[in-house]
Amino acid sequence: MNEFAEYLSAIDDPDHRERVEEVLNWVMETYPQLAPRVAWNQPMFTDHGTFIIAFSIAKKHMAVAPEKAAIDRFEEDIKAGGHSSTQQLIRMSWDRPVDYALLSQLIEFNIEDKADHEKFWR
Repeated sequence: MNEFAEYLSAIDDPDHRERVEEVLNWVMETYPQLAPRVAWNQPMFTDHGTFIIAFSIAKKHMAVAPEKAAIDRFEEDIKAGGHSSTQQLIRMSWDRPVDYALLSQLIEFNIEDKADHEKFWR
C-alpha cells in the first residue's frame, strides 16, 4: 500500500479514504500479479506494462476506469448494479456497498483481453 500512501493521505473525507484504501487492498490481495502505481493522479494497476484499471474520487462517487472496451462489454451489468457510466468510467456511489463482483468482471476481462497486448492503452 506504500505506492498509494500519498494519494490516500490527500483524500479529505475519512470515509471515502477508507473505502478507496479497502478497494485498493482488495485488488492487490485478489490480483497479486497486477502492478500498483499512481499515474495521472490516480491509483491504477497494470499487467505486463498494460493498463488494467484505475480509480479516482469525486464528491458523490468513486470512479472506476477500466477502459471503454470493458465498459461496453459489461454495460448491462453496470446498469443492473445501479451504477452510471460514461465511455471511460463507472460511477460507484459512496452511499452503496462496493460492487466487488463487477470489479472482478472488469479486471478479469481486461487481464484476459489484454494478455497479448503490448501497449499501455488499447
